[in-house]
Amino acid sequence: MIPPVPLPVPRIVVRPDAPALDTPLDIRLEHFPPDVEVTVRTGTRDLLGRRWAARAAFVTDEAGAVDVPTQAPLAGSYRKADPMGLIWSMAEDLSGGIVEPPRDDPLPPQALTIAAEVEGIAGIDMVIDRLRQPLGVERALVRSRGLVGTLFTPAGDGPHPGVILLGGGEGGLHEIDGALLAAHGFAVLSLAYFGVEGLPRVLADVPLEYFAAAVSFLEDNELVRSDRLAIMGSSRGGEAALLVASVDARLRAAVSVVGSGVMTQGIPPADTLLEMIANHVSAWTQDGRPLAFLPSNVPPELADQIGDLELVELALSYRDGLADADAVAAASIPVERINGPVLLLSAGQDKTWPSQALTEVAAERLRKAGRPFEHVIYEGAGHSIAPPPYGPATELTTPGPERRSTTGPELRMAHGGTPEANAQAREDGWLRVRRFLREHLGA
Repeated sequence: MIPPVPLPVPRIVVRPDAPALDTPLDIRLEHFPPDVEVTVRTGTRDLLGRRWAARAAFVTDEAGAVDVPTQAPLAGSYRKADPMGLIWSMAEDLSGGIVEPPRDDPLPPQALTIAAEVEGIAGIDMVIDRLRQPLGVERALVRSRGLVGTLFTPAGDGPHPGVILLGGGEGGLHEIDGALLAAHGFAVLSLAYFGVEGLPRVLADVPLEYFAAAVSFLEDNELVRSDRLAIMGSSRGGEAALLVASVDARLRAAVSVVGSGVMTQGIPPADTLLEMIANHVSAWTQDGRPLAFLPSNVPPELADQIGDLELVELALSYRDGLADADAVAAASIPVERINGPVLLLSAGQDKTWPSQALTEVAAERLRKAGRPFEHVIYEGAGHSIAPPPYGPATELTTPGPERRSTTGPELRMAHGGTPEANAQAREDGWLRVRRFLREHLGA
């Protein structure tokens, strides 16, 4: 008697192998029963130890397969066919608790768990490592010339085009972004400019000469092409990127993501949000002198939000300043002096600050001067579009700078947009940035 041919074992197939965090995944289920409902779950942890999870239900085809990139889910945490829907739709899973991340590796791979379940059949799962530091990218601390940063260089001998990468009002370093961008052919200096040891504690009176030292560092580095340098930043870092590029002709291109064409007021130390807004200090200095800035204020709507512990739309604090044409003119960045093309990305539903209006000030100056630029507005997106794509995009609020009591509710800051719109903007924006830098710097 001929023995029966064993049925193929259900499996989850994920391509490519060893993907970088900004690489889309091709997820497919094979050898399941045909025409049955299967639930796919994903889970991961971030560098803070928080767990994130998503789910979606699909129907297998006649061959018992599900092609996640092309199939719309029946139900779950996202609605339309999307190759990375099971990633960007992840929400924080509070039941997972906080797990202390490893300290020996600053950029460990992100372990992504994918599980598939069919009623009456034992579930299966797999784990794939998504690389925060892509293969071939080298990481080196920079603690010279007064700088606090990390240099990421791609595989190959070089020299490579150089990019200075700046984060926003949260301070510190954006190492993941720098490592991922380096994998596309750039030497990237992820640069802190406040909020870490050895630098100003808060975003106030930060000298532009500090950024000039960073440009000189890249110029003198044998791994970097001194004639192919750019600067990019997000939020307050986007403001800084345009400002620094306007005074340093060694930079041949600039990118601002949800940034500003206007110098806005600094972020001084304060016990409450109201105190922080009311304390009008300059964010930047040049030759020891504070630079002009657009002051913020607290309109009645914002005061009510803060007083009632509602979601706070900090963008309201910029409304009156933007309506004052003289104040805007005095604090505008002379972006027309930038020695090269400019890429501007902003968000139409930004509730953290009015990035579209602030960025349009730069766009208008560039337009009048006949300078090369592009301004892309993501109409349905909010402030949280700066990170690289293919991570959770559901965090639309963050804690504010104060808590009324140790046990009471905390102030929450609204960022705006929707998870889907923010995820799409992150993906499109990241691709635009890469193309822009490749076109104008080469890589």
